Amino acid sequence: MPLSLAQLRRNYTLYGLRDDGEQDDPLVLFGQWLSQARKTEAPPAEANSMALATVDSEGYAHCRILLLKGFSAEGFVFFGNYQSAKGEELASNPHAAMTFFWPGLERQVRIEGAVERLDPALSDAYFLDRPAASQLGAWASPQSQPLTHRSELEGLLREVTERFAGQQPPRPEHWGGYCLQPRRIEFWQGRPDRLHDRLDYRLRNGAWQRTRLAP
Repeated sequence: MPLSLAQLRRNYTLYGLRDDGEQDDPLVLFGQWLSQARKTEAPPAEANSMALATVDSEGYAHCRILLLKGFSAEGFVFFGNYQSAKGEELASNPHAAMTFFWPGLERQVRIEGAVERLDPALSDAYFLDRPAASQLGAWASPQSQPLTHRSELEGLLREVTERFAGQQPPRPEHWGGYCLQPRRIEFWQGRPDRLHDRLDYRLRNGAWQRTRLAP
């Protein structure tokens, strides 16, 4: 018998989004929501997890979970392998969408915009701040490429461990950061009876304009 999920539902009752009194700057509001999520989500270290969606050269969409590593007026920063499937997709179509979902707060944020590679100096600084094992992993993994067996990856790790024994591995040229420059940010707050709140911010002529959307 097919598995039915039709009756799985939850009524959202914690918060609301008013038309007045909310931040005019969505980046400030995002910072407030992320700060609350770090206090309420379990584990709090995953409050910065997000779904990142990209589109390949043939028009197919792909989505995966990543960790946000910083944000400012310039945009939202994440890191990865430039030669991975994700990296190739961003090279051919430098636009992406990211979604944050914080069930403990009954909140979701969607962000869309253009993506650029981060300044190499900033990627270098972040790489040096990573745990040693993660640094070696960035060198060892041919991300998104086929492997015959797990042992092949373990062998690659042994090779780079020996190669950089007793020294600081530099950042690989094929690994670094990206910055998504937002043009649209939508805040979703769960409300009772599926009459949710949605505030949509769009960047027009250098200024954010806010619109309430129907749920």
